[in-house]
Amino acid sequence: MIERYTLPEMGGIWTDEHRLTLWLKIEIAACEGWAKLGKVPNEAVEVIREKASFSWERVQALEEVTQHDVLAFLTNVAENVGDEAKHIHLGLTSSDVLDTALSLQLVEASDILLAKLKGLEEVLRRRSLEHRDTLMMGRTHGIHAEPITLGLKFALWYDEIRRQKRRLAFAREEIRVGKISGAVGTFANVDPRVEAHVCQVLHLEPALISTQILQRDRHACFMTTLAGIASSLDKMATELRNLQRTDVHEVEEAFGKGQKGSSAMPHKKNPITPERICGMARVVRANAQVALENVALWHERDISHSSAERMILPDSTIALDYMLYKMTQLIDRLQVFPEQMKANIDKGCGLIFSQRVMLALVEKGVSRETAYARVQRNAMEAWNTKEQFQSLILRDSSIREYLGEEEISGLFDYSYHTKHVADIFERLGLV
Repeated sequence: MIERYTLPEMGGIWTDEHRLTLWLKIEIAACEGWAKLGKVPNEAVEVIREKASFSWERVQALEEVTQHDVLAFLTNVAENVGDEAKHIHLGLTSSDVLDTALSLQLVEASDILLAKLKGLEEVLRRRSLEHRDTLMMGRTHGIHAEPITLGLKFALWYDEIRRQKRRLAFAREEIRVGKISGAVGTFANVDPRVEAHVCQVLHLEPALISTQILQRDRHACFMTTLAGIASSLDKMATELRNLQRTDVHEVEEAFGKGQKGSSAMPHKKNPITPERICGMARVVRANAQVALENVALWHERDISHSSAERMILPDSTIALDYMLYKMTQLIDRLQVFPEQMKANIDKGCGLIFSQRVMLALVEKGVSRETAYARVQRNAMEAWNTKEQFQSLILRDSSIREYLGEEEISGLFDYSYHTKHVADIFERLGLV
C-alpha cells in the first residue's frame, strides 16, 4: 500500500531554517579548515562549535536593515558566539556559503527523488509481470495497429524509469560540488585547503574551477533532468487518460468510496490524477527553461539567476516528488479490464491481421506491391461494411489462388503477435 503523501520530507529541505542550518555547518567547517592550517586557534573553533547558532526571526529582523541575507545571518551568529566570531567567514564571499549550501539541498532532494523513482520502478515491474499476457490493442496515430499486451506497455515504462534513475544519479553527481574560493574564484583570500576540508566534511567534491559562483550549467543539467522525468510521467499519464476514455475504457483510475467525479453529472469518473500529472509536468518543463537562461551571467557573476532559483528549484523538486508519488499510487491501484480490451480488438473486424496475410502472399511469390493492393482492397471493404476481414479474404479468388482455407485460418492467430513477449521480458530482466 502506498502511504499518503506528506510534504515535510521534500519541503523541509527548502525551509529557511534548514538553509541557514547548512550555512552554519559550512561556516564552522571553514573555521576548522583554517585551524588545520594554524590560521585560527583551535580554542576559538571549540567556542564557535559550542556557541554558534541563529534565530530565524532575528535574522529576518536584521535583514530588514542590512538588505543582505548572509550578513544578517553572520551578525546573528556573532551575537551568540561573541569575540571569537571574528574568525567566522574568514576570506569567504557570500556565494561560497550560498552555492555550497544549495548543492547540499539539491543532493538531499535528489536522494528523495531517486527513492521515489525506485518505488515507481518496483510497482511497474510488478504490474508488468501481472499483465505480461493481457492482450490489448496496440495503436499508432490513435488507430488500431497490431496487438500488444498491457504488460509490454508497463515494461516499456519500467525501462524508461530505469533510464531516468540513471540520469538523475548523474545529475546528482554534477551538482554534488562545493566552492570556497572567494570573491572571484581565485582563492586570493582563502586557502584551497580550506575548501578541500569543507567539501570533505560535507561529502561534496570541490569544483575544479569557479568564479564567485558555481557555474549554472550544473543546475541546468539538474533541472533538465527533472524536466525529462516529468515528461516521462506526462507520457504515462497521457496514455492512461486515453485508455480511460468512455469509448476505450480499458483501464480506470481507482475511484474511492464517497469520491465524486462531477458537480453536475453523478455518473462521472474522471482521470483526475493523470490530468494533474500532465499539468504539473508543464510547470517543471517551463522551469527547466529558466535554468537554461541562468547559465549565461555577466562576467564572474551577477545575481539575475538567484531570484529565479529561489522559485524554480523548490517548486520543481517538490512538484516532481508529488508527481512520482501520485503516479506510483495510480499504477499500483489501476483498474484493468481485459474483457473490454478484447472487445476493442474485435471492433476491427480482424483487420489487425492484414500484414500477416500480405506477408504470406509475398512468401508465395507475389510481389509486395501486388500483395499489398489485394489485401488493402479487402481491408477497405471490411472498414466500410464491418464484415469480418477473414471472410472477405476467403472469398477473394486472387488471394485463394495462393492461400488455402487452413492457411488463411492460421494467419488469424493472436498468439502470433505475442510469441516474443517472453523474450522481451527476459531482455529487460523481468523474469
